[in-house]
Amino acid sequence: QVQVVESGGGLVQTGGSLRLSCIASGLRFGDLAMAWFRQAPGKEREGVSCISWSGASKYYADSVKGRFTISRDNAKNTLYLEMNSLKPEDTAMYYCAADDSLTAIGRGTLSPDNYKYWGQGTQVTVSS
Repeated sequence: QVQVVESGGGLVQTGGSLRLSCIASGLRFGDLAMAWFRQAPGKEREGVSCISWSGASKYYADSVKGRFTISRDNAKNTLYLEMNSLKPEDTAMYYCAADDSLTAIGRGTLSPDNYKYWGQGTQVTVSS
């Protein structure tokens, strides 16, 4: 059984930073393409960033490019999202997602439909 668990959310002021973590178990972590999504109240779930199984390929939504950094440590079965220069519009529930069949990473793979396994989410709130 695959389990995906996020952590690291919280309340931060505008301009602040947070680092989210996600641990995936039940499959070989090194075989998984991983991604971060977010969903604000009343809005659709949107892709934030994704990363290939090796970490060599990364893709970011335009809204977070230059502020957020995705990374992974396959030895620790952990995915990270370093978020800097946070804005109130970054406030959302952040979800970690994984898939064991994606072979490439890019704009087309930053869609919820591409990922089989999901965590429960961690809340990020940015105060103005």
